[in-house]
Amino acid sequence: MLDFTILGSGTSTGVPLIGCDCNVCQSNDPFDKRLRTSIKIQSATTCVVIDTTPDFRYQMLRTQTLQLDAVVFTHPHRDHYAGLDDIRPFNFFSNKSMPIYANALTQVAIKRDFYYAFDEKKEAGLPEMILHTIDTDPFLVGDIPFTPIQVMHRDMPVLGFRIGEVSYITDANYIAPNEIEKIKGSQILILNALRKQHHPTHFNLDQAIELAGSLNIPTVYFIHFSHQIGLHHEVEASLPKGMHLAYDGLRFSQ
Repeated sequence: MLDFTILGSGTSTGVPLIGCDCNVCQSNDPFDKRLRTSIKIQSATTCVVIDTTPDFRYQMLRTQTLQLDAVVFTHPHRDHYAGLDDIRPFNFFSNKSMPIYANALTQVAIKRDFYYAFDEKKEAGLPEMILHTIDTDPFLVGDIPFTPIQVMHRDMPVLGFRIGEVSYITDANYIAPNEIEKIKGSQILILNALRKQHHPTHFNLDQAIELAGSLNIPTVYFIHFSHQIGLHHEVEASLPKGMHLAYDGLRFSQ
């Protein structure tokens, strides 16, 4: 049994958007408050986070996460890795370097932006990590299995993951048929749906609904919303059976 927690369900700017006076950004509904998209997966012995967003520190604090065994990355956009420096407390308390699972493209960005963590003469107190290269082959973190699913974010390859009976896809606007096969049979699909309008690099809500419906997966949660998605309670009420808008703090087991 694995436990999943949606740490954030918003797009790169988060919701509310700075300076915006739309009805979503001004909403008092906590379901309309969205940190940048990330998820935590826990087994009886292992805790893994997919992506360290700019909100990573707060996400760890508000979910009272005391143990983190590894970080898995989807792609090298800053809204998905900018919070990596904040793994340091986990280094301090565990006296271990943090295992980082990322493809070669993402590792280039990590080494560029967090160059000081890889300096041979680095000082105490800096983040400590061990990089593990992933591509299309399944891998295991502790007792949690990951099968990479390569999707396209316009021209950028992004990794989604099949984790047991759950498939997790963020930042995609195309998934090749052979990668779709890896998703089929999932009990839960978590899929990006940026907004209602067309977008050149993300599925919009209609496209996400169509794709999810074609896969006949019992439960679907949409993620990575901009403020343009609309009010949570209104959009949630309009979705087909079995499909839902995810929200920050959503938890489920599978």
